[in-house]
Amino acid sequence: MAVPADFTILDISGKFCMNKQLTNVDDTDKILGLQGVGWLKRKAIRYATITLDIKHYRVDSDDGTKKIEKIDIVQTLTGGIPGTTENRTLTWEERENNDDLFGPVIGKSRRVKAEELEDEWLKEGWTEDTYEHGVVEAYAKSDTPKSKTTWVGDQTWGIELIDGKRMYARHVNFTGPKGEKVKTKMYYDYIGPLD
Repeated sequence: MAVPADFTILDISGKFCMNKQLTNVDDTDKILGLQGVGWLKRKAIRYATITLDIKHYRVDSDDGTKKIEKIDIVQTLTGGIPGTTENRTLTWEERENNDDLFGPVIGKSRRVKAEELEDEWLKEGWTEDTYEHGVVEAYAKSDTPKSKTTWVGDQTWGIELIDGKRMYARHVNFTGPKGEKVKTKMYYDYIGPLD
C-alpha cells in the first residue's frame, strides 16, 4: 500500500510491512548469509511477514542549540517474534551495538543530499521531494574484533514512485567478508500510523 500523499522522508513514522513481491528476497537472504546468520533463521525470515514500527522524532542537542533527528525501528516477524531493533541518531557519529541477529556492529546515520553520495545505486530513483529534503543514509559494519567477521552495509532510505504509488524504500549496497557485492532494494507497504 502506498504511503499517504503528504508522507515524506522528513517524518517516516508509521507501521510498514516488507513487500516481498517488489523486494528481491534472494538478495536479502544472501546478505543475511554473508553476515553470518544461520540457514534456519534465514529461512524463517524469508517466509515470515516482516513488520516495522518506525518512530521518527527530534530532540534537543546536549547544548540546546539545535534539534537532532532520531529514528527508532522495531522489527517484528509473523506471530509477534521480535526481530532487530534499530535506534538511529542522524549525526554521523559511530555507535556500537550488539545486535541480536547480526552480533556486534558499528553504525552511523545522517540526512544527506543524494548528490553528495558517490554511489549511483544509493542516490538514484527517489522522488523529487526526497531529493529536496535529502535521503537518510544508514551505514553499518561488523565490529570485526568482536564478531570475527567482516562486512559493510550502506543504505539510503527515501520515497520511490512504483507503478504510480509513493512507497518507502531502502537502497542497499552490501560488501561481504570476501568482497562479495550485493546491491538490492527493499520496499515497504504502509500499514498505518503507530498506535
